[in-house]
Parts: sequence; C-alpha cells; structure tokens
Amino acid sequence: MTVNLAQASTLVAAQNASALRQVFGAIHAESCPRLFNFHMHTVHSDGKLQPEQLMEQAVSIGLQGLAITDHHSVSGYRRAQQWLTNWLASSAPGDADKAPFLWTGIEINANLLGGEVHILAYAFDPEHDAIQPYLQGRTTTGQAYQASQIITAIRQAGGIAVLAHPARYKRSPAELIPAIVQLGIDGVEAYYAYNNPTPWQPSPRQTEEVLELSEAYGLLNTCGTDTHGLSLLQRL
Repeated sequence: MTVNLAQASTLVAAQNASALRQVFGAIHAESCPRLFNFHMHTVHSDGKLQPEQLMEQAVSIGLQGLAITDHHSVSGYRRAQQWLTNWLASSAPGDADKAPFLWTGIEINANLLGGEVHILAYAFDPEHDAIQPYLQGRTTTGQAYQASQIITAIRQAGGIAVLAHPARYKRSPAELIPAIVQLGIDGVEAYYAYNNPTPWQPSPRQTEEVLELSEAYGLLNTCGTDTHGLSLLQRL
C-alpha cells in the first residue's frame, strides 16, 4: 500500500489519524528503523536526545514518518514540531520533499489485569480536555490509571491507541491482547527488538506471537525502536 504523506500533510498534519492508519496498515518487518519509527523518547522524559537532535537524525536517516512518545508529556513533540516548521521554511524547494511526517505521540502507564502496561497514543489532539490528565509528566492514579479509561481518553481526543511491546510484561501477550481488545485498543506494537540487538531488528519469536494475535483480532500493527539513547536506530 502506498501512502501519500505529502498530500496527508496538507490536512490536519500531526493529528491526521486517517493517514496514520494507512501507514500502520502497511507496516512490515523492514519498516523500522529507516522508514518509520513510532516509539522514541527525548530529554522530556527518559531519553537522551534533544527534540531538535532527534529531528535532525530523522531527516538524515530518511524517515518518512515518526512519532515522539515521551512518557506523559508532549513537550518534546512540540519542540520537534517547531523545528520541523522552521526547517521547512528555510529549506530549498526540493528539500521539503525529504521532510518526515511527524504525528503527535505519547506513552502512558496503565493498569491492565492487575499489572502495569504501557499504552502508546498517536495522532490525538494535545489540546483536548480528555487527554490532559496524561500530559502532566507523571503516572495517573485511580480510575484515570485504568487501561479502559486511558483508551477512552485517547479515542475522545481523536487518537489511536496501541499496546506497547506486548511481550515485555509479567503476563503474556496471549493474556493481555484479548483483554485489551475488549477495552477498544486499536493496535499493538508488533515489531519490537526485545533484546536490543545490533543492528536493530524485531525479535522473531515474540513478533510471530504478537502478529498471530493481531491478525486474529483485526488490529493495527506498529513498529519502533523505543529509543532512549543517542541514536534513533537503537533502543539504548
């Protein structure tokens, strides 16, 4: 499937969930980390990259699309979006075609089946009231900490909800994915490098298990390096 990101960027840009769904529908094992990357952290949560450095790398690598998913914060995304705006304004006409498509993103801690999981949110309106409790730089408590409430808030803000790295928790993907499907999750992070290999590549056994469950439940698939270090091509 070919996604016209140049056309999509003329719409609501970072909040264009429709364009992002098209991208997720075409994601495969080779999509990350040089074409797309939907899981990255900056100094605005627990990463080491400044947002501007992250965007410079994204352009250098040739990423077509990405999302910064800092924990409970969109401050890094806002700085990255400003950098991208400035870069486009100062670029030669031909260079604008090299601009990556940047969607809003965030990673949220949530309770599911009595344990903590992480939910990635994409293409949401960061000004929407429903998402505000999750943009305060900390894990929520009470009802707001429940996966069901978080997925509802993401949906209300116009976004897409994805279960991050489904094979990293105490409970198995076979337990977690059916449970979170019942709560309205849109997708799973199917392609993830659980042992931080060099070069980055999705872990075969976990990928196969998650993809089988994703297909069974009709979910979207995403990929990301979960960058916390100084390179977008690795986790650490």
